[in-house]
Amino acid sequence: MKRAVLYMRVSSVDQHPETQLHDLRSMAAQRGYEIVQEYTDRISGVKARRPGLGDLMRDARRGRFDVVLVWACDRIARSTRHFLEILDEFNRLNIEFVSFRESIDTSGPLGRAIVVIIGAIAELERNLIVERVKAGMRRAKLEGRHIGRQPLQVDREAIRCDRRLGQSLRQIARCHRISTATVRRVLANQPEEQVA
Repeated sequence: MKRAVLYMRVSSVDQHPETQLHDLRSMAAQRGYEIVQEYTDRISGVKARRPGLGDLMRDARRGRFDVVLVWACDRIARSTRHFLEILDEFNRLNIEFVSFRESIDTSGPLGRAIVVIIGAIAELERNLIVERVKAGMRRAKLEGRHIGRQPLQVDREAIRCDRRLGQSLRQIARCHRISTATVRRVLANQPEEQVA
């Protein structure tokens, strides 16, 4: 009987991995795998540091399992390159990779080829989304719409006056509802004749 581990990842704390968990446990039972560990990350896929994945890879290097089951390929890696690195390491460690959604099993050469193709398509899709967002931002800029945070409106003269009256940077910042760093910038940019 092969020893299997399950890896689940959800993008935010308000999502739940139970759907993935149910499907993966069923698949493991159908294939006759013994589940020896379950790893879960509640974090965005693009984040480099994922504790659950780190634990999984550490246990893989220690030879604690034979098969990794994931709900989808994009759950385990943040990019095609990262995905291929993980698969390459699994291959060196003689660990099989099985994806529920894509019905991929790397125990055979066809499964390994399909994984590479699917990973490339997933990365292409993410890159296309990024390009669409950038194009939308360029269009908005050309139309004269402001992109990003509105510029901070501060009464520079009132800030300088408060400082001349002896108020501390913190008091001025609190009064004007701005940061002390902003107060420092305003005071640093005052005309030469006012600098004491």
